[in-house]
Amino acid sequence: MESALDYHTARALLEWQVELGVTDAIGDVPVDRYALPDTTPKTKKPAQAQSAPVKPVQVDPIAAAEQAARGAKSLEQLRAVMEAFEHCELKRGARQLVFADGTPGSRVMIIGEAPGRDEDREGKPFVGRAGQLLDRMLAAIDLNRTENVYITNVLPWRPPQNRDPKPEEIGMMKPFLERHVALAKPEVLVVMGNISCQAVLGKRGITRLRGQWDQALDLPVIPMFHPAYLLRQPQMKRQAWSDLLELRARLESV
Repeated sequence: MESALDYHTARALLEWQVELGVTDAIGDVPVDRYALPDTTPKTKKPAQAQSAPVKPVQVDPIAAAEQAARGAKSLEQLRAVMEAFEHCELKRGARQLVFADGTPGSRVMIIGEAPGRDEDREGKPFVGRAGQLLDRMLAAIDLNRTENVYITNVLPWRPPQNRDPKPEEIGMMKPFLERHVALAKPEVLVVMGNISCQAVLGKRGITRLRGQWDQALDLPVIPMFHPAYLLRQPQMKRQAWSDLLELRARLESV
C-alpha cells in the first residue's frame, strides 16, 4: 500500500482545489466521470389509456323518413322535411327537389316515377314532351293540372343518367309518398309506369296491370302507361285512351 501524502503536500493540494472553486469533497479517491457508463434513468412516458374506437351511429333511413313524414302537418311542411332529408344519395346528384305540380285537393292525383332532365331543371313533375302529352291526355277527359289534377312522383330527385330507381331508394322515399297522398286527399290515384306500380301497389307488369282498378292507401288506384313510354310506343295510345275513359267513368259515377 502506498504511503499517504505528507501534511504540507496535502495542504498545498487542498488550497489549490479551493482556489479552483471546489467546495465539497465527496470521496476519498478521484473518480473519472468520463469512464462511467451512462446510468441516467430514462423517464417513462405515462401509459395512455386505450379507448375503444368510436363507431359511427347507424341511421335507418326508412325509420328516419317515417319519423320526418309523420311530423309534416301540411304539404308545405312535407316539402320542407323532404328538402332537409339527407339520407338519399340521389339528392347529391340532382339540381333540386321535384315536389309536385297541379292543384292540391283535386279528385285525381297522378303519381309518376322519377324526375327526368327537364323535371330536374324546372323543379316540376311531368314537363317536357312527356308532360305535354300528359296534358293532352287529361284534356281529352276534361281534366287539367291547373284546376282538378294534382301530380307528384315516387322519387323527388332525378336518378343519374335517368336510370331506374333502385328498390332501396323507393323504400326509403315511400313514407314521404304515403304522407303526400294523405295530405293531398285525392279521391282516386293514377299510377303511371312500372316504378309507380311497384311503389304503390307492390306489383310490376304495367302491360298486364293497366286499366284495372286496384286498392292502395285506402284509395282506388288505376295503373296507366307512362307518357314517356307512349312517346316510344305510339301504337299503345289506343290502350291509354281506353284507360282514360275508364278513369272518367269512375269519376262520373262517384
